[in-house]
Amino acid sequence: MIKVGVIGLGAIGQRLIKNFNEHSDVTIVSVCDRVEERLQEVSTELKDVLTFSNYVQMLEEVELDLVYVAVPPKFHHQVVSDVIAKGKHVLCEKPLANSVEEAKSLYTHAKEKGILHAMNFPLNYKEGSNTFAHLIQTGYIGDVRRVELKMHFPEWPRPWQHNEWIASKEQGGFVLEVGVHYIQQIQKIFGPINVLNRSLQYSEDKAACEIGIIAQMELEDGTPIVIDGLSGIAGKEEIKFTAYGTEGTLSLLNWADLEGGKVGEPIQTIEADPSLSYSLVDHLVRAIKGEDANIIDFYAGYEAQVVLENLRN
Repeated sequence: MIKVGVIGLGAIGQRLIKNFNEHSDVTIVSVCDRVEERLQEVSTELKDVLTFSNYVQMLEEVELDLVYVAVPPKFHHQVVSDVIAKGKHVLCEKPLANSVEEAKSLYTHAKEKGILHAMNFPLNYKEGSNTFAHLIQTGYIGDVRRVELKMHFPEWPRPWQHNEWIASKEQGGFVLEVGVHYIQQIQKIFGPINVLNRSLQYSEDKAACEIGIIAQMELEDGTPIVIDGLSGIAGKEEIKFTAYGTEGTLSLLNWADLEGGKVGEPIQTIEADPSLSYSLVDHLVRAIKGEDANIIDFYAGYEAQVVLENLRN
């Protein structure tokens, strides 16, 4: 049985707790959060689980195989560094860190320690995004002409995700929170990215995150990539990841839905392939057992961080 400890019980952390708890080869033995109310809620749900308000104490006192770190981004480097120092396998939320230097440090130390180091980039395990990647790789659109990412939000933060950091310039904003998922997908599907130029818009609040971005990037072969992001606008939230090619167009809409068409034909809904859906927890278990697994490691997190910081800074 693989023993898991969770550090950070906010909305993001609790999503994976359910998946861990449902896996037959995994048991959550300890959880940690500074908010007592969250600790009590989770301990009631999980029952036989140890609770801590200090993660260092948890790492010292509890026998763990894997630690899931789901604290806000500015704390990733310190917390994950302490987990690595203990020689524990680690799963970290995105982004990997709060700077390129921190991200590189975490990757280097985890590699030197010889532990499993994994990132939670959920699109790598979903049928919609994996079908998108499969169609690109099997030539559905032909040669790629342009890649676009549209991120439009009526309100940021969204009503369900207000907290002390997600609206801050330091460690929040939709470029970081949402954009990094698609930066990682572009790098995985199409290859390395070079940021050419970007224009960021901010409100009068100097500590607040961006309210708009226009960015131009390119792939190694010069294929253009365009990012169009806005918050505080009319209409519904829209996240649209599109690849235009010599033979067709393909889009991933709002994380899960697909649409596309061949040149000269209308855009139509495309059904995702359910066989391309995977469980992150299942692949973590495989990796810990030494079996083949689909793991997005800290190096991928570092590569995404380089592009992310070029866009944000």
